[in-house]
Amino acid sequence: MSKMIAFNDNYSDESTEAGFTFTFYCDKCREGYKTQFIASKTYKKKGFFDSIGKVASAAGSITGKYGLGHAGDVGSDIMSQKYSGMSPAWHQEHEQAFEQAQNEARGHFHRCPRCQKWVCDNDWNPEASLCVDDAPLESVEVAAARADKMKRDIQEKADKTEVFTGEIDQRQAICPKCGKPAGQGKFCNNCGAPMGMPKCPQCGAQNPPGARFCSECGGKI
Repeated sequence: MSKMIAFNDNYSDESTEAGFTFTFYCDKCREGYKTQFIASKTYKKKGFFDSIGKVASAAGSITGKYGLGHAGDVGSDIMSQKYSGMSPAWHQEHEQAFEQAQNEARGHFHRCPRCQKWVCDNDWNPEASLCVDDAPLESVEVAAARADKMKRDIQEKADKTEVFTGEIDQRQAICPKCGKPAGQGKFCNNCGAPMGMPKCPQCGAQNPPGARFCSECGGKI
């Protein structure tokens, strides 16, 4: 079988006995373009796939993946095994379909004259005739710079904003019975007296534990 050479090494061959199709990938973003299916004229003829079962698992592991095609040494060997059971007529169809697929896919890629990469339309700067790695799109860079500046301004503003205005120190409740710090429980840590909300004897308002004067009327508790 003759070795097929692609305009772009990054492609996968998904051809079967029924027909031929290929996917070519962008060297930058790895986005793929799948060519139209070309039906085989020798489909179901005698002799097809006599030895395909021996390499089905190995061939299946590379189908549709980036960077494994006829152009790679390892990929070429495996693909040769995958199609070893095909007839000469099928191989001739395969090569013709591959050439047709390249002509179709080439119109969706651009070769950067500086880095020699094949890139898709999304990674191509038509004004500079270079890929966006070598000639970034001005509008994209300006928008990205504005977004970065906005995020920095927001963070700087947030850092200067005072959010908590209360006191950080912890206040201890005073036991109304023994007059000592009672802790944070329902009962005094020293004398065991209940630390419920004391009521003002004059107005009946509830006050915090340990309060000596009513917060409502100012009367002595």
